[in-house]
Amino acid sequence: MTRRSPWFVFAIPLVFFVLLLIQPLVAYYADWLWFDVEGYRSVFLTELWSRSMLGVAGFAVSFLIVWGNYYLAVKSFTGPVVLPGVRAAGGASRGEPYGIVIDARDIAPPSIAVATVKRAVVIVAIMIALLAGISSSGHWLTWLRFTHAQPFGDVDPVLGWDVGFYVFRFRFWVALRSFLMTMTVLSLLGCAALYTAGGQVRFTQQRGFWLSGRSRTHLSLLVGTVFLLVGLGAVLDMPGLLVTRSGIVFGASYVDANTRLLVLKLLVAVSAFGVVLSVFALFTSKLWPITVAVAGYFLVSLAGGGAASLVQKFVVAPNEQVKETPYIVRNIEATRKAFDLDGVEESQLTGDAVLTRADIDANEDTLKNVRLWDHQPLLDTFGQIQEIRTYYDFVSVDNDRYVIDGEYRQTMLSARELNTASLPNRSWINERLVFTHGYGVTLGPVNQVTKEGLPVLFIKDLPPRSSVDLNVTEPSIYFGELSNDHVFVNTNAKEFHYPKGDDNVFSTFEADAGVPMNGLLRKLLFSLRFQSLKALLSNDIRADSRVLFHRRIRERAATIAPFLVYDSDPYLVISNGRLIWILDAYTVSGLYPYSSPNPGRTGSVPKGINYIRNAVKVTIDAYTGATRFYLADPEDPLVRVYADIFPDLFIPLSTMPEDLRRHLRYPQDIFTIQADMYAIYHMTNPAVFYNKEDQWDVPSIDTGTARSTRMEPYYTIMKLPNSERAEFIQMLPFTPRRKDNLAAWMVARSDGDDYGKLAVFQFPKQKVVFGTRQVVARINQDQVISPQITLWNQQGSEVIQGTLLVIPIEESLLYVRPLYLRAANGKIPELKRVIVAYQNQIVMENSLEDALERLFPVEAPRATGTAALEEPVAELEAAGTRPDTEPTASPPAPKGSIEELATMARAHFDRAVEAQRAGDWARYGEEIERLGQVLKQMESGQAGGGVE
Repeated sequence: MTRRSPWFVFAIPLVFFVLLLIQPLVAYYADWLWFDVEGYRSVFLTELWSRSMLGVAGFAVSFLIVWGNYYLAVKSFTGPVVLPGVRAAGGASRGEPYGIVIDARDIAPPSIAVATVKRAVVIVAIMIALLAGISSSGHWLTWLRFTHAQPFGDVDPVLGWDVGFYVFRFRFWVALRSFLMTMTVLSLLGCAALYTAGGQVRFTQQRGFWLSGRSRTHLSLLVGTVFLLVGLGAVLDMPGLLVTRSGIVFGASYVDANTRLLVLKLLVAVSAFGVVLSVFALFTSKLWPITVAVAGYFLVSLAGGGAASLVQKFVVAPNEQVKETPYIVRNIEATRKAFDLDGVEESQLTGDAVLTRADIDANEDTLKNVRLWDHQPLLDTFGQIQEIRTYYDFVSVDNDRYVIDGEYRQTMLSARELNTASLPNRSWINERLVFTHGYGVTLGPVNQVTKEGLPVLFIKDLPPRSSVDLNVTEPSIYFGELSNDHVFVNTNAKEFHYPKGDDNVFSTFEADAGVPMNGLLRKLLFSLRFQSLKALLSNDIRADSRVLFHRRIRERAATIAPFLVYDSDPYLVISNGRLIWILDAYTVSGLYPYSSPNPGRTGSVPKGINYIRNAVKVTIDAYTGATRFYLADPEDPLVRVYADIFPDLFIPLSTMPEDLRRHLRYPQDIFTIQADMYAIYHMTNPAVFYNKEDQWDVPSIDTGTARSTRMEPYYTIMKLPNSERAEFIQMLPFTPRRKDNLAAWMVARSDGDDYGKLAVFQFPKQKVVFGTRQVVARINQDQVISPQITLWNQQGSEVIQGTLLVIPIEESLLYVRPLYLRAANGKIPELKRVIVAYQNQIVMENSLEDALERLFPVEAPRATGTAALEEPVAELEAAGTRPDTEPTASPPAPKGSIEELATMARAHFDRAVEAQRAGDWARYGEEIERLGQVLKQMESGQAGGGVE
């Protein structure tokens, strides 16, 4: 029989391996071209080189370890080959195992049997090495962080090691030890099997296990290596105590520091003793040294675990607060530092402040920027009045601020993106060549509405029309939150721009962006990359055509810098006429010693991180896709390491255009995490912390559905207490744990030099300040508001209760909740009423301005506030009533000059007449009563010779 050449054994796996690699190689080359065009070739090369180097190193080291050990075992095959389950030739002899030993000469030349085993060993070693190499290449970032590690400047309080070791080096050592242990164990098991097959390891009834001198030496050395790596694992478990939870707080507890740490040191000593016994086993035919080493390790491990349990039960548990106090202090300090909470500015509010009309007027900038439009109702409205065509979508609404006509205004902006899934004809040409981009935005103030209850829009329609001094000169959106995977531009096909009446306007992509096609080979490349032959066969794609891909904002940024965590809410900004996306990026770690991790996933930030910084700001041009990574927090050690690894990736924040910098805002994901952590870690007294005496919660509110919803942070423009001007902030209130009254509110500032500063304003614990749930309950129980909402719902309309906003004014609070009405079978929510609560008073009016006027009657000529929301009389008559409510407490007596009181009297009279016409007799009686109060004040003023 003809022997096949050895190469044939490897040929089929090699061909299969090459075919398997074609698609990844094509994707890598396409990405290489993309990175080159985007200006981040060095970033791609750094990752590629690191992956390749680690992959090759992992393959080579694992192959040498496994194959080298297997080869030494196979090399011992000098005589008969023992086959499992076969009896010895000529019968069993004394001292040999029961079974048959077949002399290789009786069945085949001895060299063939050994050669087959050797080839099998090589194949097994290669397969193990391939898996090890692939696994190793996945640790490229761990390796780079290890080699570029920098100190944090803080040391842990137990071992005295710099925090940088935990964040940058610890994970690499753990991975390296795991890799070596896996290879060693595989070598040990494989060699044991090979030695057994080669007759070098036997078991006899007379003598038990018998090992040849060669096998004993080899296996003893491998066992010693295992003990060495076990000892290294015990060494790494020591710092591991500081980044895990075992007691009442995260990090090493009393038992860890005083018992488990000692046990780990003993295990290191036992492991070292095991190495010595393994070497000693080289010189004896007995197995007792190995047995003693293994038994000793398990004995110490079990005894140590038992000792830790006893210490916890009899030492710590009876005196837990006292014993754990030093470790609680460490946990508090580390957590506050890791989540950037150690610099929070804390202020106390009196809780006794009473608002006056003067306070309302002094906070005009705050009140005229109260957000009356919730995101979802506004998206629904935009979808009906501004999508224009079915293939356009508004994905999200972004809160921002602009100086509009000289006035600092909070706005809500939404991009009109193209949704190819909604195209009437979803052909390849339409999706990839014709319908390539969205077009334009809608932008309006957060508080203004039309007579019909619809949002006022400063920028709207196609092409975009602006009614203010804010214009969009390049409205095309090729890169966004909804953009499909790839499109080809500068092709022979006409590129749709926007609809115009019964016709369409077409355009040509004019930016020097995207990967050039350059001919047939590029067409073939991207046909394979996108797994579509149409790109190869299309006559519309020219040599000067370009392909745009990685067009989704978060996916685009993550492709360039996958080691950053990106905020879940990129937002669009109009800057110098262009549309620019801003995306916040975080540096995170889960290995900051003694810092407690976040309890759950927040937005796009994963569960389990215990260090976070908003260190990077990413900007992406909606037209060209130009992507820039700005270094926002150069003091962050993590981002410094990344900047050292990728020197061409980050640019200073000072180089960002000034007009764009004015739109930076503190991101919601990190603020939500910080608020969650601060709700616990504002307690810096270890005794208070241990008993959870002052723990806070983020309140939940009733949204009109069966389940309450956790309140989320919201952006607003407001003047903080003791501040001179209004500013753009993000805010979230707190309630005491399992209580509904308000305990404090937290803000993150976003303007100018105050960007990123956190502040908390606390109410006295002895004062009861209504919380959100209490206010919502009082609104739902109001004798006028509740029946009116029920009446609307019974008439077939849907009442949508908006977000309850907590509006701090001076040292007091206003609560504002908009009400939207959606007609039966309708799709457009309309803002119909605004509910305002202050202390024990609740009113519902057409507008925020009217509600404030009822709560705080005019004492002087009133400054213009938010625009009024008017409702046609016909709608009031159709409803049969006017859904207003009176305050539960009488307002203070009106004051002012005779002329001012006369103006107030006229206003009350006009509203009384209006209520009479609408059949709203409760409102009519209230206005007549107020009119009487004004008239009495005028009489007393005339009698006394004047009015205050």
